[in-house]
Amino acid sequence: MEHKEKFMIGETLFPDCPVRNILSRVGDKWSLLLMHQLLSRDVPMRFSELRKAIPDISPKVLTATLRNLEADGFLVRTVYAEVPPRTEYSLTPRAHSFMNACRPMVQWAMDNFAAIIKDRNSARGEG
Repeated sequence: MEHKEKFMIGETLFPDCPVRNILSRVGDKWSLLLMHQLLSRDVPMRFSELRKAIPDISPKVLTATLRNLEADGFLVRTVYAEVPPRTEYSLTPRAHSFMNACRPMVQWAMDNFAAIIKDRNSARGEG
């Protein structure tokens, strides 16, 4: 199933459920990570900087994710009329509010990551 189709399923099947609708958009593999990168730098970032910060994301997926975040009002895309053109991405107040809500989850992940990896390895017989 394509990335775009996944978003459409969440929006189509549960249009009136705020939790399912929003999580279908930001609960993918990259959205939260991209917003976390932008928040941690606290300055607008260019596409190439985001690629360097998250090297395992493909340009196609990065572009699609940025577009979805922009469409939902989490990002502002600013294009500067320069030669060559410069485009920067920054978080909106909505994204800051969302990331404030996510902070405890991010901290929980950091605090529990080592133990979870250990348990996963044990379950696979590696530890």
